[in-house]
Amino acid sequence: MQTLNVTLVQGATRWHDAPANREYYGALARRVAGQSDLIVLPETLLSGFSNDTRVSAEDMDGEGVAWMRALAGEVNAVVTGSLAIREGGKVYNRLIWARPDGTYAQYDKRHLFRMAGEHTRYGGGSQRLIVELKGWRILPQVCYDLRFPVWLRNRRLASAAGGMDYDLALFVANWPAPRRQPWRTLLRARAIENLAYVIGVNRVGVDGNDLPYAGDSAVIDTVGEPLIELGSQEQVVTVAIDPAPLLQHRERFPAWMDADDFTLNLE
Repeated sequence: MQTLNVTLVQGATRWHDAPANREYYGALARRVAGQSDLIVLPETLLSGFSNDTRVSAEDMDGEGVAWMRALAGEVNAVVTGSLAIREGGKVYNRLIWARPDGTYAQYDKRHLFRMAGEHTRYGGGSQRLIVELKGWRILPQVCYDLRFPVWLRNRRLASAAGGMDYDLALFVANWPAPRRQPWRTLLRARAIENLAYVIGVNRVGVDGNDLPYAGDSAVIDTVGEPLIELGSQEQVVTVAIDPAPLLQHRERFPAWMDADDFTLNLE
């Protein structure tokens, strides 16, 4: 595992305006071209968190995915964030993990936010995604997934370099300001209980439903302390994450040895 340079892009997503969002987030990402390994954008970054899937959703061969893949090559970093994607008669809140070489991976948001009706307009995923970057095993997730610790449970994996299923959990979000305290608290809880770093990238501004967003994007270490925590304004910040404290903490505090074994039923 090598030091990982991660850029948090905390922006004010334009409502239902994909061309404007591509221009906006592309410009923010280009600020760190050649300086970052991983650039993290918010959830539903081309549309805002919208249930009007007729307007917001694109196909996998549409402009959104192509733009993310091209941007990753241009800035020479992995670029990730989620889009509303139409596939097989359903729409998914799909995280795209776009690599500089043009390849990509994807994760469909598992837990759909029923309080906003997301479960009535979107299909849910059933598979976790683990990706590797500079020796790190990374678990990318989307917003509401943060509330579900069983889905996120990190387990001992002897074949992995760090000894666990993942080393870093990453959450892209549109998490409204009225619930900012749960956002901040749960990011810390997930880091502590899973012996892993946690990154959360949220948006700012006000969306088309008049919901305000407070940002609070952060990088949290394995004992729940923030390496950095952003405010409520547009920011682009790069943080170098050192694997040594992670590995040392797991060695001296192996809580995984006392964890419960269980089988997860996704029905």
